[in-house]
Amino acid sequence: MTREHEALGILHPGEMGQSIAAAAQHAGQTVFWASAGRSPATRARAERVGLRDAGSLAELCWLCGVIVCVCPPAAAEDVAESVLAAGFHGLYLDANAIAPGRAMRLAKTFTAAGAEFVDGGIIGEPAWEPNTTWLYLSGPRASRAAACFSGGPLETAVLGPAVGQASALKMCYAAYAKGSLALLCATLAAAQGLGVRPALERQWSRDGSGFATQAEARARQATAKAWRFSGEMDEIAATFEAAGLPGGFHQAAAQLFQRLAGFKDAAAQPPLEAVLTELLRAE
Repeated sequence: MTREHEALGILHPGEMGQSIAAAAQHAGQTVFWASAGRSPATRARAERVGLRDAGSLAELCWLCGVIVCVCPPAAAEDVAESVLAAGFHGLYLDANAIAPGRAMRLAKTFTAAGAEFVDGGIIGEPAWEPNTTWLYLSGPRASRAAACFSGGPLETAVLGPAVGQASALKMCYAAYAKGSLALLCATLAAAQGLGVRPALERQWSRDGSGFATQAEARARQATAKAWRFSGEMDEIAATFEAAGLPGGFHQAAAQLFQRLAGFKDAAAQPPLEAVLTELLRAE
């Protein structure tokens, strides 16, 4: 293949990653991915949006001047290290849900290796429609990263030159959005275990808001991404502790989501009773 310094590489095109890659294509970028070691499902997502296959990570790092990483938070550092080990010296955008402290450590590692680092935080669902998904960016080269998505459905916002700001915003946003979901799931499970769930739902329904029905729907929907939310809760706990706040709430949330991790890749949403059974299962 011909080397294309302005090409963009994506690691790895999951549900969110493929939409980020498509947004870059919409902005005129040539987007590559690396198929080596990836699953048939990942390959299908890459083919669905017409990504060009570089084959190996080493080839991807050689071909592209920009690499965007969207992966589970626990894998963020391992993926970053593998990119540097492959000899990458371009701009690396870490768009993972990680604590600001981890983002700052990664930035130092990339700078020491002669590469550029941009801190990113994604808020919203996969970016297929305008005004639904925001990519927040921070770092000295954040504006260059934002330019990779100009004109596409992905909204970008540069927070400033300090690495860690984008991750901090992502952590604070998810702390409530997903932390409150964990609390709701735990509340339903506790009520189930104590034999008062019907009474609780009746009480919730007294104001006519439909909250009882909404609570069931939210708990069932949580199962699809609980395996990923668990690691994110650990990152939020670390973020809170670094800010001088207790991290215990989100450490507990991580445990709750981990109990639902077995529903990953389920063909359909499980019934609420199955969700509560898993939450109450002793480990």
